[in-house]
Amino acid sequence: MSAGPILERNQDATIYVGGLDEKVTDPILWELFVQAGPVVSVNMPKDRVTSSHQGFGFVEFMGEEDADYAIKIMNMIKLYGKPIKVNKASAHEKNMDVGANVFVGNLDPEVDEKLLFDTFSAFGVILQVPKIMRDPETGNSKGFAFVNFASFEASDSAIEAMNGQFLCNRAITVSYAFKKDTKGERHGTAAERMLAAQNPLFPSDKPNQMFSDGKMPIPGLFPPPIPSVPPIPPPIMPPPINAPPPGIFPPPPPPMPTPGATPIPPPPPPPAPPTPMGTPRPPPPISGSFSYFVFYLYDLMNF
Repeated sequence: MSAGPILERNQDATIYVGGLDEKVTDPILWELFVQAGPVVSVNMPKDRVTSSHQGFGFVEFMGEEDADYAIKIMNMIKLYGKPIKVNKASAHEKNMDVGANVFVGNLDPEVDEKLLFDTFSAFGVILQVPKIMRDPETGNSKGFAFVNFASFEASDSAIEAMNGQFLCNRAITVSYAFKKDTKGERHGTAAERMLAAQNPLFPSDKPNQMFSDGKMPIPGLFPPPIPSVPPIPPPIMPPPINAPPPGIFPPPPPPMPTPGATPIPPPPPPPAPPTPMGTPRPPPPISGSFSYFVFYLYDLMNF
């Protein structure tokens, strides 16, 4: 099984598979589509930093009939709970082509499609295998190639970073390619960029600018927000030692006498309670005749 681009694909026998779940791998895609016909290669463009795929891939069959049959039976089937989209790779790439086509010149003869793909995919999603122009008889490289990116952000980054860099001991040239059937006009014009901005690709096709720009997010640059703390209630002071119980008010202080005024006498004491019935009378003082004492004893005995 071939997981990466080595030779140029047969576009007529290659299908595009989109809407892939993150759990889908090259072997899973191979096992799924081999049921439709002999598979030559499977390619899922991957992020160079995270090694995760971009949500789509390409499957090349032995012949165009197998590719057509796979489109007929596999389109919109669910894989890991998600319906996948299957159509011809050429039609999909034509719809996605925004004009971000890059020319790579002065290539060493040892540079192949896989090396170009691995090198330039760091700057963003590549729509198809880089096309190295070769001699039709010998198959040898003519020293230049074309790379078709999915966005101008990716192609701009690739041109800025790779132009003049060494690849296999040769300084390569990287620039926008000339348009077909035009008089010296290159890709990357303002009109193409405006059209690309009006019809943005889905997010998974956008390039990984963190890697190409060299601008990685710095952990801890922005501290986390401080959690809100509820206000602290005021402390509860203990009551004074001699304070009355809650709900009982102390009696008002006595009025202060006015200087020079006649003092007010204190109020008379309250009358004594009446003597209850059945209470013996107190004995009289022992002073008197004997007969009086006898009468007293007689009264006590008859009480």
